[in-house]
Amino acid sequence: MKESNEYILGTHPDELHRLGIQHQVWASEAQTGWANAGFTAGHHLLDLGSGPGFCSRELAYIVGSEGTVVAVDQSQNYIKEVNHLSEKYQLPLRGVCSTFEDLELEPNTLDGVYCRWALAWNKNPQAIIEKITRWLKPGSKFIAHEYFHWMTHSTVPEYSNLNIAIKAAFDSFESFGGTINVGRQIPEMAVKCGLSVELVRPMAKMAQPKDFTWQWPGSFYKVYFPKLVEDGFLDPDFAQKALAEFEALSSNPNSMLHCPLVAEIIVTKPN
Repeated sequence: MKESNEYILGTHPDELHRLGIQHQVWASEAQTGWANAGFTAGHHLLDLGSGPGFCSRELAYIVGSEGTVVAVDQSQNYIKEVNHLSEKYQLPLRGVCSTFEDLELEPNTLDGVYCRWALAWNKNPQAIIEKITRWLKPGSKFIAHEYFHWMTHSTVPEYSNLNIAIKAAFDSFESFGGTINVGRQIPEMAVKCGLSVELVRPMAKMAQPKDFTWQWPGSFYKVYFPKLVEDGFLDPDFAQKALAEFEALSSNPNSMLHCPLVAEIIVTKPN
């Protein structure tokens, strides 16, 4: 059943499966980022835009019994998943169903905040970073993994209908009201809030059909191209041909696919 306020890709079982693939592809980057930010045992962390809790669960193991992780998402279905994980594995993890705008936490209580592809869908990321700044303890860090340039998304060889569908996906993101390439804006937004930029790290992924990473864009196409048709961004014929072209691409062992470019931005609240 569709949720009334679900995010752009939905919260149905196929999307839950796609998110699982996505997390496995990007898990090592997330873990590197948490290490770069110094997340450790005893910390009190916020996973902002947690989805069903793939990162939240790992963060809960990092902070241990003396720490806490609050996972926030606007999807009730996903927060149920988070709280199920917490109960099943006895984790210091609490799911909160809330929009970022409505979320309220005590000032100066967090040792760190993490988000991955969360600010991209928000209409006012500057206001959210202002709230994060208030919640962080002095000396604590906010780490964002957000798209820097989504349209680096490309294939070799190129296929015309697949290119059209990829561009339609980008256009749909822009119409949603967020800023898909918010990663390039976060450093300036953070500085406006009095935060200092500690690290900016590019995270690029290129895959061939034999690679597990290939499943990430493939699962996205299967979930999202039909939605583009449903929402009027893509002609059904183009969508069908685009999926057929991806199958042809996948059957060529020499094909290459460059995934959208992601940036890691780590900022610190001054002491």
